[in-house]
Amino acid sequence: MPDPRHEIARRIREGNSFVVAAHASPDGDALGSTAAMGFILEALGKSFALVNDSPVPPQYGWLELPAPLLDVPPDNDYDLAVVLDCGDGPRLGRLETALDPARTVVIDHHLGNPGFGVVNWVDPGHCATGEMVALLAKDLGVPLAGPLAEAIYTALATDTGFFSFSGTSAVCMDIVAEMIRGGLDVGTVGARIKNQWTMNRVRLWSEVLAELCLADHGQVGLIRISQEMFRRTGTGPEDCEGLVNNALRVRGVRAAILARELPEGGVKFSLRSVGAVNIQAVAAAFGGGGHKNAAGGRLDYPLDESANLLVAAVAKAVAEVGIKEHQLDA
Repeated sequence: MPDPRHEIARRIREGNSFVVAAHASPDGDALGSTAAMGFILEALGKSFALVNDSPVPPQYGWLELPAPLLDVPPDNDYDLAVVLDCGDGPRLGRLETALDPARTVVIDHHLGNPGFGVVNWVDPGHCATGEMVALLAKDLGVPLAGPLAEAIYTALATDTGFFSFSGTSAVCMDIVAEMIRGGLDVGTVGARIKNQWTMNRVRLWSEVLAELCLADHGQVGLIRISQEMFRRTGTGPEDCEGLVNNALRVRGVRAAILARELPEGGVKFSLRSVGAVNIQAVAAAFGGGGHKNAAGGRLDYPLDESANLLVAAVAKAVAEVGIKEHQLDA
């Protein structure tokens, strides 16, 4: 079996028409990677369409795209679909059934990705899918400059907590250094990423963080968001990006939970941890996935019941690390 990275590069070189997709409700890595892949294809003189089951989130409205973001492929006449930052087929939303698996390649860095394309470059060792797209650009001889660099930087910065998460790699920093040498203004792009709050979001975060609670002797932080909170503050799910990380700022907290009530019932949850606490395993036990220190999923239970289940499971993961640490110290 050929190396998937090289095989994807080969198929891009040989193809003419492409569809580029990423997971629904795209975050900075998904949208930045989508834009970057489009700029790569544009530089190579290829025909392409950018698609997503969700529109561009308002906070990323400033990000330059090489083509409009469509909700469905314009037609079925494409050589290859490139699916980015998507841990499994269902995360594509309605696009899961719109794309032909026999003409789909997957580029992703999530643990537990089953590989749902004909070629699957899945490597959790990369800190962001944007890092993988940048390496692919280099393989294809496309310079990391201009709008392509801004898209890559957006992907890298948002998925590494502005290069503060433990998974931030030397490869990532080398890519950033190369883009800076090529003219990337990290101050300008960083400000665009960070300074997109509305007063409604400020009100939501103020209300939600006022109710942040701790469990497991202060080692687990829990944030709950109800639909009523969204209604009161005039906000939505897009205003929750990054919110869960604030629970980790509390001294002594080793793992954080954000449980967000869904309009149709059930809960979308996000988990974060520090150090050896593996919350990917917790998310996987509930049918979700992600990374060792950042994961998520969905539960079909009411908000309070879901929160209790998640606290118990995360506390167990924290305790398991504590036992191992005690054994090492003994």
